[in-house]
Amino acid sequence: QVQLVESGGGLVQAGGSLRLSCVASGRTFSNYVMGWFRQAPGKEREFVAGISWSGVNTPYADSVKGRFTISRDNAKNTVYLQMNRLKPEDTAVYSCGANHRAVATFARAYDYWGQGTQVTVSS
Repeated sequence: QVQLVESGGGLVQAGGSLRLSCVASGRTFSNYVMGWFRQAPGKEREFVAGISWSGVNTPYADSVKGRFTISRDNAKNTVYLQMNRLKPEDTAVYSCGANHRAVATFARAYDYWGQGTQVTVSS
């Protein structure tokens, strides 16, 4: 079992930045690949970014490529999502997921989820 807790969300103006954190506990963090997803009201959960065990493989959704950066610190059991040049359409609840197989861009591939953190970008 893996427990995930996200933090770092908030209200920011368009063009601003936020850094989300997801802290894992319960199992060896470095054995898990991690993903960030988001869900806006009335919309499906969508993939944002993923990161492999080593941090070498980091796919991104086209909508965030060049603005968001995913990283991980295995010593701190934490994965980060640095979000720059935020837009109102980035407004959503952001959640991190974990699985011990491979980085994937679809939510059902992830076995464990955090509760999410709200990000609101005002125009």
